[in-house]
Amino acid sequence: MSLPQSRRITLSTGLRYHFLEWGGDDVTRDHTVILIHGFLDLSWTWEAVAAAGLDRKFHLVAPDLRGHGDSDRVGAGGYYHFMDYLADLADLIEQVGRNKVSLVGHSMGGSVAAYFTGVYPSRIARLALLEGLGPPDAEWSTWPDRLSAWIAAWKRQRDRGGSKRYATLEEAAARLRATDPKLTEPLARRLAEVSTVRTDDGRYVYKHDPLHLTPAPYLFMVDGAMSLWQRITCPTLLVDAQHSEFRYAPEEATRRRSAFANARHVEVADAGHMMQRHQPELLAMLLDEFLSD
Repeated sequence: MSLPQSRRITLSTGLRYHFLEWGGDDVTRDHTVILIHGFLDLSWTWEAVAAAGLDRKFHLVAPDLRGHGDSDRVGAGGYYHFMDYLADLADLIEQVGRNKVSLVGHSMGGSVAAYFTGVYPSRIARLALLEGLGPPDAEWSTWPDRLSAWIAAWKRQRDRGGSKRYATLEEAAARLRATDPKLTEPLARRLAEVSTVRTDDGRYVYKHDPLHLTPAPYLFMVDGAMSLWQRITCPTLLVDAQHSEFRYAPEEATRRRSAFANARHVEVADAGHMMQRHQPELLAMLLDEFLSD
């Protein structure tokens, strides 16, 4: 197992972008695999997967998406518009990507990875989406209510004055386990250590910008997503978890998967949605096989 290097680059937007890197000093590794975390997660979520063997073979890059982990927040007056994640990824690939680039995305990070590959299909060699085919489809009739909820939530976050604080790391780790019962106590403690900062009063707060907790103003429309998925030509691995909390109806799952021209579907046993935490060794084996083909 090799330890990752913690690195930062400046994006064209001026934001400072943090990522973890394995194999960065080995210039013979010409296959960059970018591991993209999901909503309210961060780069360290991939630590156990990398340590299960991927770190010995590939140039691994795990970014903190803007407003997550140790990457910059957007600042006063800004908001996290989804397509900004794609522009950031383009910057990251331009600055650190090597001859061959593949993407692995979990959940929201899967949507980022799939959209990017649809925009630049010739740039990506392989694509793995870990429950990354988006949320349920939305109806336009719900948009007015969503917009009003977004505006109200923005005000609530401002008035709240920041994120919830935890007295101890154990308390912060317990919060993780409350939302992810399959998470082991040691890994919850490890994730709490790397996901929080200690405040002046000695308490701990999670690093993500609390603005992320507001509902986004835009609807997810599966037809729009499929217009990008249908442009993807590279081999694609679609991974679901056996005990996931997020499931489509069978006909909807088939419809979404069918948009990919060159896809294979697999299921990770005994894992929930956060499969990289629950079955890192099994997931690493699946990814190694897929990325090495």
